[in-house]
Amino acid sequence: MSALPPISLAGRVVLVTGSSQGVGEGIARAAAEAGATGICITGRNGARAEAVAASLREAGTRAHAIAADLADPDACRRLVAEAEAALGTIDGLVNAAGLTDRGRIEDTPVALWDLLFAVNARAPFILTQEVVRRLKAARRPGAIVNIITMSSHGGQPYLTAYAASKGALATLTRNTAHALRHDRIRVNGINLGWTDTPGEHAIQARDGRPPDWLARAETAQPFGRLIRPRDVAGLAVYLLSDAAEMMTGALIDFDQTVMGAYD
Repeated sequence: MSALPPISLAGRVVLVTGSSQGVGEGIARAAAEAGATGICITGRNGARAEAVAASLREAGTRAHAIAADLADPDACRRLVAEAEAALGTIDGLVNAAGLTDRGRIEDTPVALWDLLFAVNARAPFILTQEVVRRLKAARRPGAIVNIITMSSHGGQPYLTAYAASKGALATLTRNTAHALRHDRIRVNGINLGWTDTPGEHAIQARDGRPPDWLARAETAQPFGRLIRPRDVAGLAVYLLSDAAEMMTGALIDFDQTVMGAYD
């Protein structure tokens, strides 16, 4: 019986969007711990991205920070080109960046719909396109992980545009996984549940929730707390690694609730 392959990213260059904080940052740090040769940190806040990259460099990992607004198609293309110029061919892409906002079907502005689709669906499409073109030209295998959401199954009524945009990303995940199998480029997605992130804290504050909203929310959860970035980071690294080399097109529900089950 052969030994299980290690969960290692040794020799790999990984680009993680939305990695200046939250889930993306957690994944980037886990990738560094798994031995990634180079990690590109990116987010809209350049100073915050550079601070994360600097801490990775201090720990011995080559890291490069790029400020980018993924609502801009050209910025998505520049991001891949600059990451490659700084670190080499990208072996792993994690589309962790995402926007969310409230809105029901009757009151969601078209501008909000367009913005959420631009960041949550179009940006991963462009980034995947750019990375795949380079991998194919170099005849190299690769791995892409899309951070989606449990709301992609349908979602809450007040998250119409967000749920729809992430549903599009779920379909893109399976479509590209099927298309890229024979190039040995794997594409998988994680449907993430309610997670304790800086972005979630900002939304709760904007919606007028009390300062202790997190403690109140966590007491109502089956496992006693919300998901944290570190929880999902290990799964993302596994999907990037050769330990998952036979796995593509999977949409994994990462949550403490079970879709379709009711009390």
